[in-house]
Amino acid sequence: MNNHNRGLLLVSIGTIFLSTSPILTRWVADLPAGEIAFFRMLLGSMFIFIISKVTGTGIWLKTKDMPKFLLYGLITALHFLLYIASLMYTSIAHSLSLVYTAPIMIAVLTALFFKEPIPRHKYLGIFMVILGIIILAGFEPMLTKEMILGDVMAIGSALCLALYSIAGRRERDNYPLFQYVFWVYFLAAIFLLPVALKNFSLPTPKNFAILLLIALLPTTLGHTLYNAGLRYVHPAYANLIMTQEITSGILLGYFLLGEVPSKNSIMGVIIMLIGLWQVLHARRLDKNQTLGRKT
Repeated sequence: MNNHNRGLLLVSIGTIFLSTSPILTRWVADLPAGEIAFFRMLLGSMFIFIISKVTGTGIWLKTKDMPKFLLYGLITALHFLLYIASLMYTSIAHSLSLVYTAPIMIAVLTALFFKEPIPRHKYLGIFMVILGIIILAGFEPMLTKEMILGDVMAIGSALCLALYSIAGRRERDNYPLFQYVFWVYFLAAIFLLPVALKNFSLPTPKNFAILLLIALLPTTLGHTLYNAGLRYVHPAYANLIMTQEITSGILLGYFLLGEVPSKNSIMGVIIMLIGLWQVLHARRLDKNQTLGRKT
């Protein structure tokens, strides 16, 4: 398996775990968003710490590396805080679809700052994914002020996700995976601590069990596998795969929470899948054309 396909596989598996996030978050919606985000990051970092000890991976940072990791932690904290808060105000479909406008942000930022552009013809597929998101979330007959607030939070979370993804790609050769994600998660928890303490409510045993699941499934497994995939594939491609958390989240929302997707949601998901196929299929065409020229 080449590196690109390995990256796509890791992100795809991670996305399966990520899709549990909105459902689990809704199940502890009686806790403040800041507290949920804090426990998600803190417990996630503890899981990574345990894994690193079992695997014998060193995780300690040099002092000179701490400033940039503080920035990564802040970006990560804002992403999760805004994402979790958005789920309190808007629907799963709206929150996830707006968060995953991130691929276009990633494509622009990586081209501008890291000279890692995406071939122009692949922007058609990215455009179709974004179009699917707009159709899914943009034509809402029951739009309220609360939903607008949740949507704005989701867009802010999208920008932070784009920066978070670019950071993971940038540091792929500088730090082992577990060292990198441990400090990003742990420092995010430190930034979230004051927010969590503001309206702290002691979790019940049931809520704490769900918080453990949030830390284990979408964080320790989902986001860590996503970060692993970023080491092999362009962050925009990885994030396009990650958009399918929307599809899985909507399905789980229907089966577990009774949130029935609208016709717009279904149409938007179909268009997103076509766009995603176009981007990934276009890469195979590129490879075949390259081989043809060499022949």
